[in-house]
Amino acid sequence: MEGRLANSWRLTVNDKNFIKTALLSEIRIDGRKPFEYRKISIKFGREDGSSEVQLGQTRVMGMVTAQLVQPYRDRPKEGILSIFTEFSPMADPSFEPGRPGELAVELGRIIDRGLRESRAVDTESLCILAGKFVWAIRIDLHILDNGGNLVDAANIAALAALLTFRRPECSLGGEDGQEVIVHPPEIREPLPLTVHHLPIAISFGFFSNESILVIDPTHNEEAVMGGRMTTTVNANGDICAIQKSGGEGVPQRVIMQCLQLATSKAASITKQIKDAVEVFNTERALRKIKRHPTSTGVDVREKQN
Repeated sequence: MEGRLANSWRLTVNDKNFIKTALLSEIRIDGRKPFEYRKISIKFGREDGSSEVQLGQTRVMGMVTAQLVQPYRDRPKEGILSIFTEFSPMADPSFEPGRPGELAVELGRIIDRGLRESRAVDTESLCILAGKFVWAIRIDLHILDNGGNLVDAANIAALAALLTFRRPECSLGGEDGQEVIVHPPEIREPLPLTVHHLPIAISFGFFSNESILVIDPTHNEEAVMGGRMTTTVNANGDICAIQKSGGEGVPQRVIMQCLQLATSKAASITKQIKDAVEVFNTERALRKIKRHPTSTGVDVREKQN
């Protein structure tokens, strides 16, 4: 991948050897243990469907939008879910503006596969009028800082944005009952998406001919690792997707070890996402109360008379 190669060129031979030698003693350059994850921070914008996730020095912003479109012919009763990524040169000098690079395409595919193949989002609930109108949900992921392991950070940003997004409520009207009426939020409360579970992407880096394994590799570790494997699992331990790139084949026992580690980590990340979303929903409800007070005035003179 071009991002990994560019970073490799910036590291000196001594830097690479230092990272590899430290890993042989189960020491990482940022002080973590091999299977220790970096600190995760989840923030939300004031608008629904906007999130910003920080994983160590990596920062990713997620934004979810929706529009009414015609469904695919082979799936007339299902909505559409699509993911777009933007890699800015401000996040990493190796990123080039314009046409998506190999890393951007791979990141989008991994997150898309985890969401789509596990059917995490109920796309049938996005159907308004079969064969004519469905909601197309678009997830935009903007890379703000590349500190390594973009896949995991972007995946969390996508999930957090999906959980806080609300689409306008619709109804059918007109003389033939085929006219779609989109109600503004002032008239009817927007509806959240139906998300069955949270597929969490957990990435592992392999070093020294696959003999050394670490979780959540940093930017510098990515420059010297021999291969990567991303396992997407949910808190129940269900395997949603597995992606292996670079390096040699991985033995079955190592894959099983990665899945066990990923399941444990996915449970804690899922809880952290849900806790952050709950805080956001509480603040959102309080803001709504302040904008639309429910108390009504009482004419005291009428009661006295």
